[in-house]
Amino acid sequence: MFIDIHAHAYRKPVPFVVQFCTAEQLLERYDELGIEKGVLLPIVSPEIYIPQANEDILDMAEKYPDRFIPYCNVDPRALTNSAEAPLDRILSYYKDRGCKGVGEIMLNVPLMNPLVQNLFRHAERVGLPVVFDGSDQVGGSFGLYDDPGLPQLEHTLQRFPNLIMFGHGPLFWAEIGRLETPGERAIIFDLKGGQVGRLPEGPIKEEGVVPKLFRRYPNLYGDLSDYTACNAISRDPEYGPKFLTEFQDRLFFGTDICFPTMPVQLVDVLINWRDTKKISETVFNKIARENAVKFFGLS
Repeated sequence: MFIDIHAHAYRKPVPFVVQFCTAEQLLERYDELGIEKGVLLPIVSPEIYIPQANEDILDMAEKYPDRFIPYCNVDPRALTNSAEAPLDRILSYYKDRGCKGVGEIMLNVPLMNPLVQNLFRHAERVGLPVVFDGSDQVGGSFGLYDDPGLPQLEHTLQRFPNLIMFGHGPLFWAEIGRLETPGERAIIFDLKGGQVGRLPEGPIKEEGVVPKLFRRYPNLYGDLSDYTACNAISRDPEYGPKFLTEFQDRLFFGTDICFPTMPVQLVDVLINWRDTKKISETVFNKIARENAVKFFGLS
């Protein structure tokens, strides 16, 4: 029923932050949720998670070719730590080995950082889409920094019109509606290692920049994984279905499962909205799987 645009798995369990699934644990969860296959995103920047090799992802995809689609990833500081680094060499190498995209890009520097822009430039040149996470601060966090209103994202979409960029995470999805305060864009780490913060809630009184960016830039796509995307579309049960319907061709179901028992509320939301006619069967099918089938050329 579903294809997952955003998943993680480690070859062996890691002891820090979260207990990422092994490939087998992820497939067990997929079977419970009715997910036929998913995109595996390697983590290479060290801000929060232990970096992993692209080869681990390729091994899992080769072991379960009917269930996993591999992405590659590269920290933009690689190959000389400069804005002239020939990152296309790395991206072309992994594209030739079957990787269908780049991500999850989550180092903690501004989105307009020249090294990051260099990575986007080479991804566009090689012909690979990118998925990134964001942050509202530099330091003490992970994800690419952007300002309220996402101007750095907009400039990047302008600079690279042939680069498909998947918006993902709290920084992006918080701006589906106009922000009440800038601080509700993200959850941050406190000084004791926990997390603090809040996400926007309640009806969408006024549209934010996200739907406006979708209308303006056809190279912007939506990754609905992680609970922040579900929060964004379900916080207003009247506006949410309208958003899904308007952008039905560029929205993709996802989970971002980070541990084996992690709930995936989006499954229930989409099924409920389909069954209660808030969204059509066509919209449901596109978001659940058909957009991914078309995007990746799946049979």
